[in-house]
Parts: sequence; C-alpha cells; structure tokens
Amino acid sequence: MSRVVLSDSDGRWTLTLTDPDRRNCLDDVTCRELGEAIDTVASAEDARTLVVAGEGKAFCAGADLPALFGDASERAVGELRRHLHSVYDSFLRLRRLDIPTIAAVQGAAVGAGLNLAMACDVRIAGPHASFAATFSRIGLHPGGGCTWFLVDALGRQRAMALLLDGGTLDGEAAVAQGLALELAEDPLARAQEMADRWAGHDPALARDIKAAVGLAAGGDFDATLEFEAWAQASSATGPKIREVVERFRK
Repeated sequence: MSRVVLSDSDGRWTLTLTDPDRRNCLDDVTCRELGEAIDTVASAEDARTLVVAGEGKAFCAGADLPALFGDASERAVGELRRHLHSVYDSFLRLRRLDIPTIAAVQGAAVGAGLNLAMACDVRIAGPHASFAATFSRIGLHPGGGCTWFLVDALGRQRAMALLLDGGTLDGEAAVAQGLALELAEDPLARAQEMADRWAGHDPALARDIKAAVGLAAGGDFDATLEFEAWAQASSATGPKIREVVERFRK
C-alpha cells in the first residue's frame, strides 16, 4: 500500500502522507515515494499549485530514527552523511517546484516533518498543529535545512533558542512568530481554498511572483528590481491587464 498519495484536479495537486499508524514518519520507503510524487508534480505541465497534507493525527512525526540511525555507530560518518542527503532530498525537492506550495498542518510536524512543512511556501496550522524542532533533546544536531528554515522564519535569536531548547511551537505561537501564515479549523480545506484562488492566476504570473519573492528573500534589491521589471513587462501583455486598461479608457 502506498504511503504517499497524489491527486490532481485541473492542475491543483494534493500530496498526502498516508501512513497514520506510524504517524507518517519518514523511512527509506516513504522518502522514495515522497520524492517520486514531487517529481510527478514537477513534470506535470498543467500543475498550478500543490498542497501537502498528512493523514491522521500527525502531519509528519519526522524520521524513522531506528531505521535511519540504528546502525550509525557501525557506519563511517561520510557514509551516513550521504544517506542523510538522500533523505533530505526527498522533501527538499519541494523547494525546486516553481508553483506555489502550501502545507496543511493538522497535527505534529516533528524534526524532518517540520522540515517538510517548512519546505513549502506557506503553512496553514490547525487547532492541534505543533511545530517541533526537538533534535537537541535526543542529542542530535538539526538537519535537513532546519537551521536555515528557522532563522529565515523566526530570526536568529528565536531560532537559536528554539533549537537549543529542542522546543515546540503550537499553532497559535507559530502564527504569532511568523512560522505559519494562519490558523484554520480545517487546515486542509483552507489550504485548498487558497490553492484554488492562486491557481486562477496566469501560470506564468504565479511562477514569476514566487521567483521574485525568492530573490527578495535573498536580500538582493537590484536583482529583484531587474526581475520585477522583466516580469511586469511580460505580464503587461496579458489579457487580464488589457481588459483593466480598456475599462479605464471608457
């Protein structure tokens, strides 16, 4: 039985982790299916948006620790590092998608599960959502981009404290501190509502807005400005803006 299920409705894709009995944790099988599912979306020419969700009480409880680290003492550090990169790649492929991505976090997002949510552009938190960077509590350094994600979302000071404490943010705190966009009673329904709205844009416009935000987040004003000038000029040739201009002329 597949642990990752994809569905598509007119380019509005939903990826669901479907292993609730194991709290949707990531082992080699799930990582492989997750990476393949993201690749499927990446290759779909009509893809407009992607919502990532988890079935059951947990969004994703992180890595399957016995499977990932059970024989760590018997393996060379370099070999383990290569394996970790393959695990990271399974969810970090989300960052390479050029369409808007939304994580619908209904329950616990722990460790690598937190990274999975953070690899999406936007996070919607449910009433029982939690975002847990618990690495240090089990004597493990953060991985999978967690340090970068938390510094980006929370700032250096809050990220440092959360990582050293091995702390957890509930949904309300995650929204207040900028890690999640908003709280919703039904985060999947809310995420799909947003995806439906964003999918209504011209695909090139949505892709360019995402690209511009990425450039701006990198802190390069001049590069962002140049991209905006190109993208705005390109979008100015579209039918929607022409309709607006015509209305102003009347």
